[in-house]
Amino acid sequence: MTATSPYHATNPLDEHNQKLLDHTHPQDWNNPQSADNYNLVVIGAGTAGLVTAAGSAGLGAKVALIERELMGGDCLNVGCVPSKALIRSARAAHDARRAGDFGVRIDGEITVDFPAVMERMRKLRAGISHVDSAKRFTDLGVDVFLGQAKFTGSNTVEVGDQTLKFSRAVLATGARAMPLPIDGLEQAGYLTNETIFSLTELPKRLAVIGGGPIGVEMAQAFARFGSRVFLLSNRHQFLGKEDRDAAEVVRASMERDGVDFTHDDKITAVRAEGGAKTIAFENGSELSVDAILIGVGRKPNVEGLDLERVGVEYDPIKGVKVDDHLRTTNPNIYAAGDIATGLKFTHMADFMARIVIRNALFFGRSKVSDLTVPWCTYCDPEVAHVGLNEQTAKDKGIETDTIRVDLDDVDRAILEGADEGFLKVYVRKGKGQIVGATLVAEHAGDMISEIAVAMHAGAGLGDIANVIHPYPTQADVIRKAGDAYNRTKLTPTVAKVFDTLLRWRR
Repeated sequence: MTATSPYHATNPLDEHNQKLLDHTHPQDWNNPQSADNYNLVVIGAGTAGLVTAAGSAGLGAKVALIERELMGGDCLNVGCVPSKALIRSARAAHDARRAGDFGVRIDGEITVDFPAVMERMRKLRAGISHVDSAKRFTDLGVDVFLGQAKFTGSNTVEVGDQTLKFSRAVLATGARAMPLPIDGLEQAGYLTNETIFSLTELPKRLAVIGGGPIGVEMAQAFARFGSRVFLLSNRHQFLGKEDRDAAEVVRASMERDGVDFTHDDKITAVRAEGGAKTIAFENGSELSVDAILIGVGRKPNVEGLDLERVGVEYDPIKGVKVDDHLRTTNPNIYAAGDIATGLKFTHMADFMARIVIRNALFFGRSKVSDLTVPWCTYCDPEVAHVGLNEQTAKDKGIETDTIRVDLDDVDRAILEGADEGFLKVYVRKGKGQIVGATLVAEHAGDMISEIAVAMHAGAGLGDIANVIHPYPTQADVIRKAGDAYNRTKLTPTVAKVFDTLLRWRR
């Protein structure tokens, strides 16, 4: 065994990454003999592909699953799992530095052992990886093939030296980091989500290009580890899909962590100078750093599949074209996950896969447009939202009322020292129907699901006020929003009626 792996996620090739590799792309793997015909051939073993394959096989379908790199896809290997492990370590360092705010005295300087942080991440990731392993899916009755898939006909896919016949196929090949056309960037070298988790030394100075979830989460984490971090993103692009008030709360928190937002200008070039990388800006200023992380956009993995041969339309940036039932322009081929949606979340891929199973195997008519999709950026505080916000509702011609509750009105948030942030719930004007919500809080990702459930079930904001919430919890902010909405129904006319009734009953 060599000291390095051909896959970024499994470098450095220590015992933990070797375990990961043994699960997700074992070197001694022998592809099975192809069946005569498959109900479903799934291409890509990320979340969408794994859920599709396991669910279909569990219902009795004959399924083949093809993966050219690592099973588990981005989420396990270079996304959700490793990033949240790093964020937890960063939060531990942050909490230790804040211990004095809670009357806890820690003598000496708080330091971060970055190699130990990264080893912890690799160990935890490897421990989780058996769930996505080639062996487990074989045990579930799925024929697992490792190699590059390529369509060779209207109902055939080639992998290795075998041709697989199918009744239906599913594209679930995911996406990868979007390259940036900046002069000199390729030559200077840069990190993406696919390579940052292979670091073994902490960059002293880190430039993060992009203010989306990847850039924001990693910028804050590395600042807490001790890097001097520069986040290169203008205010409009910083958490651009979130409520502007929410983005400003996060920005202020990151600035307190030491993240530098001062470079708000177009990048014109990058050059390597010794061990440093110098970023040049349009206004003539320059910034020298030790590493650059690109966190701007994702590009669908559509190359090498010969999609043109089978009439599957796609855009190299937007991905495979699908209808509301996730069927491509070839009626026998479906697509799910990052390759077919702008909402590139693990939970979105999971539920798209469930739609594919129903529609591809059982003549279902399930629609993506019926999904209620929450999402969260795991910064501190977290930002989560579901449904529409004020602007997107307005764009759709929906008039709304906004109910806002600040966390400094929530006892548990005050006691935890986590009272910056707020909840905004958007309801149809004059009604309690929830059309969306934004939550900025320490555990926003955990709490937003209550509102998602209410929206899915058709429960109004007033109904939430009638649900007893344990006290004290941060989730009480949602019950308070329900109370606040109910108070809006106490119009002057209603108040006059109540006053008359109560005076009559004295």
